[in-house]
Amino acid sequence: MIYVNRKEHFNAAHKLYNDSWTEEKNKEVFGPCANSNWHGHNFELIVTVKGTPDEDTGFVVDMKKLGDLVNEEVIEKIDHKNLNLDVEFMKGKLPSCENLIVEIWKILEPEIQTMGKDCALHKLTLFETHKNYVEYFGE
Repeated sequence: MIYVNRKEHFNAAHKLYNDSWTEEKNKEVFGPCANSNWHGHNFELIVTVKGTPDEDTGFVVDMKKLGDLVNEEVIEKIDHKNLNLDVEFMKGKLPSCENLIVEIWKILEPEIQTMGKDCALHKLTLFETHKNYVEYFGE
């Protein structure tokens, strides 16, 4: 099994805030991330696809096509956006990295399955900062 990775970058703002809590509790739990004026990050998304290389191309997946997919279906929808207000697939969800990565998986996983006879989405890694990141392997 071979694992190939595609890295993409995007900038986005968000606010971590639970509307059912008081402002004090939100500040206690989320700290400066509950700032009423939002805050932003320079995110890195790494998409890991697994499979065996195609006999004709030697590719697990065509990286150009994978990059196009990630950009068209995810990056263009979230780059320079407010995750709380502007991103349709995040409507009604607290925009934590954990929730964001699950929603990105739901978009990419079925599409990647169609990109090769033996390729599948293996893992997503989302860096919020150089110190904080989440990984998701699907359900």
